Amino acid sequence: MTRILITGGAGFIGSHFIRYVLREHPDWSLVNLDKLTYAGNLKNLEDVEDDPRYRFVKGDIADRALLDRLLSEETIDAIVNFAAESHVDRSLLDASPFIETNVKGTQVLLEAVRKHPVERFLQISTDEVYGSLGKGGVFTEDSTLLPNSPYAASKAAADLLCRAYHKAYGVPVLITRSSNNYGPYQFPEKLIPLMIRNALLDKKLPVYGKGENVRDWLFVLDNCRAIDLVFERGRVGETYNIGGDTERRNIDVVRMILKGLHKPEDLIQFIPDPRGAAHDFRYALDCSRIKEELGWRPTTDFAQGLRETIDWYLAHQAWVEDVTSGAYQAYYEAFYGA
Repeated sequence: MTRILITGGAGFIGSHFIRYVLREHPDWSLVNLDKLTYAGNLKNLEDVEDDPRYRFVKGDIADRALLDRLLSEETIDAIVNFAAESHVDRSLLDASPFIETNVKGTQVLLEAVRKHPVERFLQISTDEVYGSLGKGGVFTEDSTLLPNSPYAASKAAADLLCRAYHKAYGVPVLITRSSNNYGPYQFPEKLIPLMIRNALLDKKLPVYGKGENVRDWLFVLDNCRAIDLVFERGRVGETYNIGGDTERRNIDVVRMILKGLHKPEDLIQFIPDPRGAAHDFRYALDCSRIKEELGWRPTTDFAQGLRETIDWYLAHQAWVEDVTSGAYQAYYEAFYGA
């Protein structure tokens, strides 16, 4: 039986991947290591917590002693590293947690693998490491890394550490870089769940600038399929872009959400962009490598995926209220209160 260490598995993409693996791979077992920060929530995994193939361990990937003990005691065949601080706005308020988890934590994991070798180490990264595009062009896996926010810089640093550990020590690293994910269980600091929550409460929907920034949207389950393919069949040492082939301006996404909830557009409130030059104008990915080598394609139409996402949040408003209590309110005021 293949035994995988999933780090950050209580977060948005990680929890979806855990459910995907347990459903699609009955002969695999998982250890989920998660620090349970504000965005890590065991309620995301209530439906699998009693599965005998699944075990949860609370802990920090930057804890060297914990990683050494865990990899010594468990028979781990591979690692998928989802653990990360992931929100640009929070990185502008304080970059230090991003350096601690995304950079130091990744290095601790890689060092642990040097002592306790595994068959594969898959680093989950982001298209934001490439920086910003104008109105044309796409990023390939060989594009220069030009991050423009502390978050993106921390993920780029982690990617480069993975490359260095592969080259210097032979750690069997693979990297995926995906475009903007969306879907159920996403913490409502990201654009889509934030706008859904505010619209349901008839609160103003804060849109930076005029909402002209363009993102390529990828349904989270399409990303899970891609990650699974890269994990099983990807070439060690390679990076794979994963995009949704769905570019949309932020303002158009917000209007689709309002229409889907039958809410008026006068809830939109344009606000000065606090990200400044850190707010990349456009992302777009060339995904030829994963399509040609592994046969992957995104299968979820954006309108369909957004409808499913809206319906999930409508049906799980108690989950939303639970995760947006306490510290979330202070964060929201810090960025949108004025």
